[in-house]
Amino acid sequence: MKREIITTNDGSTTIHLPELNESYHSKHGAIQEAYHVFIKNGLSLFEGKSVSVLEIGFGTGLNSFITYLEAKKTNQNIDYVGVEAYPVAIEEALEMNYVKELNANQEATIFKNMHEAVWEEKVAISDDFSLTKRQQLFQDIQDEDAFNLIYFDAFGFRVQPELWSLEIFQKMYNALKINGVIVTYACRSSIKNAMIECGFKVEKLPGAPGKREMLRAKKINF
Repeated sequence: MKREIITTNDGSTTIHLPELNESYHSKHGAIQEAYHVFIKNGLSLFEGKSVSVLEIGFGTGLNSFITYLEAKKTNQNIDYVGVEAYPVAIEEALEMNYVKELNANQEATIFKNMHEAVWEEKVAISDDFSLTKRQQLFQDIQDEDAFNLIYFDAFGFRVQPELWSLEIFQKMYNALKINGVIVTYACRSSIKNAMIECGFKVEKLPGAPGKREMLRAKKINF
């Protein structure tokens, strides 16, 4: 399938799949979306605490890199697991302009190391940030009570509705610890209903630029 690198509205790049008319990040701004959905409405809830993060869709590594940068500011300890069924080639990932756009030239090696890290092993990216990349179908996730926070960043419902199903969100519910949180850029009613059916307490929040709303859900102890 043809792949092309495009520049989104905030100047940051993403990978676009013309045949699906789908991109790895929002065309309205890849970095803007990552900060709004996953940092402002996710990681920030755990400020000052050690956090275990599961990312559904490791992709270009943008979310993991931004999480590293934000956690470094607050001396947070992050245990990060990124699941990706079809990994992006290292060469393609390193063409992304995130280091430049995030004014993170001093951390360029960190971004490179994230992509060069071996799969299926926990790698110490820094003293306070460990990364485990798992090549795995989302349907095969079997984690139980393992994570504080899930970044759900799969391709959109229009392209892969099976990734937004009750079955998948039950796996997400199982993977979270009590009081764990899942955040996603999406806000379709069927997605919200699937989350509720699994037992999540769900709230709608203002979306990233270009999207009216997004979803955040919490695993609570009844």
